[in-house]
Amino acid sequence: MPRDIRIVTEAELRAVLRLDLALVDAIERAFAALAAGGVVMPPILSMDLPAVHGEVDVKTAWLPGFDGFAIKVSPGFFDNPKLGIPSLNGLMILLSATTGLVEAVFLDNGYLTDLRTAAAGAVAARHLAPASVTTAGVLGTGVQARLQIAAAHLVRPFTRVLVWGRDPAKAAACAADIGRTLGVEAEVMTDPAELVAQSQLVVTTTPARTPVLKADWLHPGLHITAMGSDQAGKNEIDPQALAAADLYACDRIAQVALLGELRAAREAGLAPDPVELGALISGAAPGRQRPSDVTICDLTGTGAQDTAIAAHVGPLLDGAGTVVRA
Repeated sequence: MPRDIRIVTEAELRAVLRLDLALVDAIERAFAALAAGGVVMPPILSMDLPAVHGEVDVKTAWLPGFDGFAIKVSPGFFDNPKLGIPSLNGLMILLSATTGLVEAVFLDNGYLTDLRTAAAGAVAARHLAPASVTTAGVLGTGVQARLQIAAAHLVRPFTRVLVWGRDPAKAAACAADIGRTLGVEAEVMTDPAELVAQSQLVVTTTPARTPVLKADWLHPGLHITAMGSDQAGKNEIDPQALAAADLYACDRIAQVALLGELRAAREAGLAPDPVELGALISGAAPGRQRPSDVTICDLTGTGAQDTAIAAHVGPLLDGAGTVVRA
């Protein structure tokens, strides 16, 4: 029997969906669902393609109570800018949670992934960062550096942002964008240790394979969200920092053990014991106990987040996109 499938482009998605508290709440509900049980979320299908300086991830999850579920394909080919095309692209397919029929195809070129990743950072900050944050820092200068700081600002409205990157010109551009977008003081730091020392909240957004944040930089009242390590071999945080933190949280233990900071810590002979973010949200596990606590959240990105944002954007479309009969 023929059925309608909605095909939506990146431009159409950008017109109806932005990074706001409603989206943060939607992603938080996905983490809560993970903690509640009944979720079907297979391991990430991940391909590292060094011969072409690329990687491809496929993620999905079926969540109880959600009308649909998403399958997301996310390629990153990092020599593409030399050809005049973006490094990242991809799409999401939204299927009915009861029949499995395709309902929509989002040709988002990674836009939905960018937003749900940033929103996850806001969820981490909401539950782990100090109640009062005046200065936030970001290590990294790309799209996620800008979005993670914007997302954190939604839940901890700081007035100052510090930016560090290996390329001073990119760091300056990133700081200028953040300052203009958020209306905050934003400055470039040449020393990442000093950035951490002056910040209460730090986000790492790099593809580093050796730590960019050292354990001896930790100080009372610091929260760190690490979101750059999402492939085996990546490592942003000194493994000793995970062991030294008062609370180490993550999106999914099984994932961070393979792709996140926990993998590097275990390879270093350490055994930090992470708690999943969903358990903090549900109250099954305690979060920050004291203003002086040092907390770290390790985010690798889950299929549950993809299903959550796909479900969230559906009602916002209001006729957008092209309907095809299949």
